[in-house]
Amino acid sequence: MQDDMKTQLLTKPPKQLLIQLSIPAVMGMFVIGLYPLMDGIFAGQIIGQVAMAACGVAMPLTYINSGIATLLGMGSASVLARALGKGDQGVVNKVMGNLIFWVLVCSAITTVGGLLLAPYFLDLVGASGEIKALGIRYLHIIFLGSVFVNFTQSANMVIRGEGLMKKAMLIMGLGAAMNIALDPILMMALGDYAIEGAALATVLSQITQALVTYRYFRKQSQQVKIGPIRIEKELSGQVFAVGVSAMMMQLLFMIQQTLLYKMAFQYGGEMHGTLMAAAIRMYGFSFIPLWGMSQGLQPVVGTNFGAKRYDRVAASVRVFSWGGLLLAGFFWILALALPGQILQLFGVEASLIAQGVGYFRLFYMAFVLYGVMVMAVTFFQAIGDGKKASLIVLGRQLVVFVPLALLLPQWLGIAGVWLAQPLVDTVIILLGVWLMIKEIRKFPASA
Repeated sequence: MQDDMKTQLLTKPPKQLLIQLSIPAVMGMFVIGLYPLMDGIFAGQIIGQVAMAACGVAMPLTYINSGIATLLGMGSASVLARALGKGDQGVVNKVMGNLIFWVLVCSAITTVGGLLLAPYFLDLVGASGEIKALGIRYLHIIFLGSVFVNFTQSANMVIRGEGLMKKAMLIMGLGAAMNIALDPILMMALGDYAIEGAALATVLSQITQALVTYRYFRKQSQQVKIGPIRIEKELSGQVFAVGVSAMMMQLLFMIQQTLLYKMAFQYGGEMHGTLMAAAIRMYGFSFIPLWGMSQGLQPVVGTNFGAKRYDRVAASVRVFSWGGLLLAGFFWILALALPGQILQLFGVEASLIAQGVGYFRLFYMAFVLYGVMVMAVTFFQAIGDGKKASLIVLGRQLVVFVPLALLLPQWLGIAGVWLAQPLVDTVIILLGVWLMIKEIRKFPASA
């Protein structure tokens, strides 16, 4: 079965691979995105606008876990895909044991750190009063489930690295369905502790996913098994070299969102802090399917690059970039056409919606460009060039975004807070495309 998938990755036309790999990958990441989205929607509808804002401002801190999972998952998937392309079964046998070792170590650190840092983080973003109190309670439950979310999400990326997008999607879909079902039940059942119910629904779903994922690698996977759980120094170096750029994207999202919340509270008060919570929830949900499509690209590029089929690497990147542009365009049009309805989903009061529609549209203005930027980052990760992937990520979040987010509000007031992100995206997409084209032109003739 695995040999057949390898053959498909090396021979099928890129357009067919886009459909075969990206549809289940997009759906799989879509259901991952339902976790924070549904927490926000149910919190807003069942508990109230303040609870939705609390879940929103708390979310950036959870990117610590997302960063760990992405570091280990993307790095391991890249190592796996290239090993499969080369036919190196020795490396394949070590991937999961090495991954689990690092999941256990990193999760222990993030659990303790998350529990201790929660109140200080919420102070940093400018949350206060009930928003801060509810946010702390939400985060304490979420971080107790760190090991389960880190294992599930990183191991799911390894499954996608095998090219088994449908299997990965089904596992994530199970957790999403549980989360959606448990959210309203636990929120209503726990009464005054409804915010804990939202977090508990997420953690219980992640535990279930972790158990199913573990069983897959123990009993079902044809080629990738869980070997001795230990550090593999040579593999770890490769995993961290590639995965660090993916992790940086997650952690810099945390910095970006933290800064956006801080500026929104500072220049627009609780009203704009609440609007920002809803906008970021929807923006993050829109982004996740793009990351899913890029996960379809990763095994195609990694396997063909390992086999020195450079012509197929270039063709696949071109096809997937167009696919990313179209997928991003769908969410872009939706956000620009229906901003009021989207804000209403999160329980935002009518008075705030009337004032926030224009800012919401401004926030989404350049989102259509995201599809190509994500493919550029994934391309460099898949060929093992973590430095250029990191350059795009760091350039976007630190070199461009932080200065603009700090300076624009001083010149334009609250409008500058909402304008920073679309301006950054426009600049960085040009950098990403230029670097990707330059790298592809350096490829030698295919073997």
